[in-house]
Amino acid sequence: MESEIAIDIAAPPALVFALARDVEQWSTLLPHYARSTVVDRAPDGAVAADFIARRPLLPLLGLALPVAWWARTWNDPDSFRLRFRHIAGATRGMDVTWRIEPRTQGCRVVIEHRFASRMPGFAAFVDRAFTRPIAGRTLATFKALAESVQSAVAATTNPTT
Repeated sequence: MESEIAIDIAAPPALVFALARDVEQWSTLLPHYARSTVVDRAPDGAVAADFIARRPLLPLLGLALPVAWWARTWNDPDSFRLRFRHIAGATRGMDVTWRIEPRTQGCRVVIEHRFASRMPGFAAFVDRAFTRPIAGRTLATFKALAESVQSAVAATTNPTT
C-alpha cells in the first residue's frame, strides 16, 4: 500500500519543519496525540519514539480509539524532510516520509506512507481507517500552528499605525 496526503500551509518551510521535527513535543502540540516519548537517541541524531494518537470514533461524544506504535525517526534540515520507520505495533515496517516543499505563498507538506502487510487487505484498511484520519488531523493542526505563528511574526514586524 502506498498513499499520500498533503496540505498547503501559508508559512515558510523552515517554520513548519521546526515545528514538525521535534516529535517529542507532538503530544503537547497536537491535541489528538496522547503520547510522543523519545525512548532512544542515536549518535546520528535519529530517535526512537513511542507514539499514541487518538482516532476519533464518535467525535460529538468525545470517543476515540487509541492507536499506538513505535517509530525510528530522523530528519534532514537541508531538504526539509522527516522520515519515520515504524519499528513496533500493528504498522511495524511502515515507511513514512514528510516532504516540506517551498511554494510562493508558503509551503506544501506531503506525507507519503508505504506499508506492506502479510495479511491481504490489512494495509489498505489501516490506511483508510487510521493512517489517513490521523495524518490528516496532524497536518491540519500543524497548518493552524504555523499560520498562527507566521501571522504573529508578521504583525510584530509590520505593525499598523
